[in-house]
Amino acid sequence: MPNVSNVVKSIQDIMRKDAGTYGDAQRLEQLGWLFFLKIFDDREREMALLRDAYKSPLPAHLRWSAWAKDEEGITGDALLDFVNNTLLPNLKALTGGDQMHPLIRMTFADANNYMKNGTLMRQVINKINAIDFNASDDRHLFGDIYEKLLKDLQSAGNSGEFYTPRAVTQFIVEQVNPRLDKRETVLDPACGTGGFLVCAIEHLRKQARTAADERAIQECFSGIEKKHLPHVLCMTNLLLHGIDVPANVRHDNTLARPLRDWGPQERVDVIVTNPPFGGMEEDGIESNFPAEFRTRETADLFLVLLMKILKPGGRAGLVLPDGTLFGEGVKTRIKEALLSECNLHTIVRLPNGVFNPYTSIRTNLLFFTKGPKTEHVWYYEHPYPPGAKSYNKGKPIRIEEFEPERAWWGDEADGFKARVENEHAWRVSFDTIKAGNFNLDLKNPHNDADGPGDVDHLLPEYEKLLAQIAETRAALKTQLMDALNQ
Repeated sequence: MPNVSNVVKSIQDIMRKDAGTYGDAQRLEQLGWLFFLKIFDDREREMALLRDAYKSPLPAHLRWSAWAKDEEGITGDALLDFVNNTLLPNLKALTGGDQMHPLIRMTFADANNYMKNGTLMRQVINKINAIDFNASDDRHLFGDIYEKLLKDLQSAGNSGEFYTPRAVTQFIVEQVNPRLDKRETVLDPACGTGGFLVCAIEHLRKQARTAADERAIQECFSGIEKKHLPHVLCMTNLLLHGIDVPANVRHDNTLARPLRDWGPQERVDVIVTNPPFGGMEEDGIESNFPAEFRTRETADLFLVLLMKILKPGGRAGLVLPDGTLFGEGVKTRIKEALLSECNLHTIVRLPNGVFNPYTSIRTNLLFFTKGPKTEHVWYYEHPYPPGAKSYNKGKPIRIEEFEPERAWWGDEADGFKARVENEHAWRVSFDTIKAGNFNLDLKNPHNDADGPGDVDHLLPEYEKLLAQIAETRAALKTQLMDALNQ
């Protein structure tokens, strides 16, 4: 079996020689649809063995095995001509009654072939052929490939929304705990490349006992992704993880739909997500939300949406930046609604660097249940592992680090009565939070060694003080002018 990571590196090295793929974003987009076709072909071979009457949704000449599998097959200008003038145009216009037809058409709607050298493209295709996605070892390793590809994309600009560390997705899914026996529905409204959805599917598969359970897993989840590239990668990721027809993942902007249009029948039991933060929505999106919650900050709008589309008793786990916790104005009204309409029972405060190298913004994991209002918020300050002062590309956060939180967590059904305060955990009442104007950016009272703080954390406070000083100066100037004019 080839070393899959080395295969991907060698593919990227070949693509860098091509005059048409001059950026990491283009290389990843090209690899995205190539991997999709190879993975789909491997899945089709598997399904043809399992199902006597299986029929491919693709015309025979467009299947990977027909034009790409033979290492001595078409190459050079003939290959370029086939891809540019036959393969991609036909996939973009694919019609038929099979469930996969619209999905394939949507997957390739914005797909492009950037490569200009057909000989180099053949070399890339032959490297991809070295991976058998029906082999469990290669399939398992492809999860690592996804992470490597997405990390490589950092040089292409703002890609932080594409990638959430696997340890974070796994911990959130485990603690929210979607239940297969209750046939709970799971949604990620900003699903990116499908990290949370795949994690939820794996979590549910551990609970599966029958063929009916597996059928339920195929249907119980849904996702929405705004951008084309992560959507293609999400579809590929789901195929790779045994979802036969990932029809429940839409290419759309979740926030472009008026909040009032989400009906009761669309509500879900579980939401797990990392909504894009640090970004601003386009003009007009905020008008889809009630006047008191209107903002162009993406993460805040998603928080409002989550409160709306959870079923009563539904559970959510999500990643939010510090700015939402200490922000005022619209943010205050959103947090007041959250604590009044839901039980925000836990905030896990992550240290700096979890999302390096994408962003240095501090992040938090929020867990809440729709229904009874919040009485207390439990905080848990996640420490660095011994000897570490930050995370980086080579040493990311690991799931094992969450073992203390898992042991401390307890059961929501009994009000988390087993939880106790310790050096990392503390509890704050709703009344205290309300008295502080719903500021959720609360420090660990057990940690006296906070020091002066870090720039990311202090800068917003400094800017807030400057604004207050400016307001005071303006008020004094007005009073002095009024006194002089009397």
